[in-house]
Amino acid sequence: MAVWMVTGAGTGIGRATALRLAAAGESVVVQYSRSEEAARSTARDCEARGARTLVLQGDVSQDADCRRMAKAVHDAFGGALQGLVNNAGLTRFAPGGDLQAVNAEDFLAIYQVNVIGTWQMTRACEALLRAGEGAVVNVSSASAFDGGGSSPAYSASKGALNTLTLGLARTLAPQVRVNAICPGFVETDWHVRGLGQDRFDSVRSTVAKQTALRSTLSADDVAQAIVAMLKLPGYTGQTLLLDSGRALGTSPALLQEAAAKK
Repeated sequence: MAVWMVTGAGTGIGRATALRLAAAGESVVVQYSRSEEAARSTARDCEARGARTLVLQGDVSQDADCRRMAKAVHDAFGGALQGLVNNAGLTRFAPGGDLQAVNAEDFLAIYQVNVIGTWQMTRACEALLRAGEGAVVNVSSASAFDGGGSSPAYSASKGALNTLTLGLARTLAPQVRVNAICPGFVETDWHVRGLGQDRFDSVRSTVAKQTALRSTLSADDVAQAIVAMLKLPGYTGQTLLLDSGRALGTSPALLQEAAAKK
């Protein structure tokens, strides 16, 4: 039976990914930092789908925690891990691109989780992943390409994460594949908490109008892509942009529709 580990699995994209993996009746490691109740709810829902679960608390920014969690996975399931999803993330919302809203300490904290945490968690699981000829998916962001997102510190960390993905793909080949998923705007409670409900609704509406598909993403949309990347052979060192076609701009049909309304 395959064993999959998802960090930050209590809510949002992490929870949706864990549930998708559990649907095959496989083993899922549900990792969390602070959201214990949410993580245990995710685990219960995974078990209801036929999966065996292990709930682990830890801070990926702390190397000792990463190594402790990797050992717990080894002890619970044996010496092989088929997949690791580095989903744990941190940001500091900067309204309107206010440069004064983010300081050096924010940068360091964000990098410690989003970049160094991914490095440490992958390094701690290296032997397990090699033994399982597994795969890693790092949850990055479309902001890595356009400098948008919740703050400059966040988008810069995701750009660094994409480069780290390339380095890890080279280092862990040929046994382990490493890729990154780069979602655009995702409808999650994380965004609601950071932006506030009114601002969230406004941003979601604006972003949807800017995409070729005229839509934003659900957490499950992203989870489907993550699971595919975990299981798709021959695919490594790639950064998949998942943005409802926002990078393409508004489709000609929608432009014509807008012009007709004027």
